[in-house]
Amino acid sequence: MGISESTIMPPSDLGDLLELIGQVYDHRLKECGPTAGGVFWKNEEGQTLRYEVLLQIIDNADLNGNVTINDLGCGYGALFEMIKNSPLINNSKYIGYDVSREMIDSARIRNHDNRAEFIHSPIATETADYSFVSGTFNMSLGAIEHMWLEYIHASIRMLWKNTKKGLAFNMLDIRSENRLFDLYYADLDGMVEFAKTLTPKVEVIEDYPLDEWTILMRR
Repeated sequence: MGISESTIMPPSDLGDLLELIGQVYDHRLKECGPTAGGVFWKNEEGQTLRYEVLLQIIDNADLNGNVTINDLGCGYGALFEMIKNSPLINNSKYIGYDVSREMIDSARIRNHDNRAEFIHSPIATETADYSFVSGTFNMSLGAIEHMWLEYIHASIRMLWKNTKKGLAFNMLDIRSENRLFDLYYADLDGMVEFAKTLTPKVEVIEDYPLDEWTILMRR
């Protein structure tokens, strides 16, 4: 993950920065297509593993469907493609959001399914039972750290307000030895502390072979 060659100085305005990030993903999709590499993941195996970890937020009673799902930073719709044939999506509604117009267009083309909707937006506009954020907060393009962290906090707060049962998100680990300047690496303890200001039911998953961790938040 990360941009191989980047001399971009990120704008100080968050709206402009998110637009720039959207353009970066537009270009990447055109370059690599709707693949794991097209959203800056190293391989499909890691992308799938991340989703499997995030999906642990689903209560057993909901595994047979009849739920609503928000996917913030949905890319070309890989999460929906992974779950669309599972019982989880029976009588369910999935809504994906992304700052990249090209990603949303690709997701709509790839998924002609009335259970899925894809919206060009930096925030979730609908209320759902479960919300997911996979890799969305990683690409900061070297933004000022405190500004990016404030954005992450604000984004999670808004998403939590639109989440009825559980929210799961992952972030790159600040303890990683191979860090790239255009990516944001988060402090786990700090993010757990923040998550607990929203709910006491916070679970950390970090025993999987990637340089990141996942936080599950439940009502």
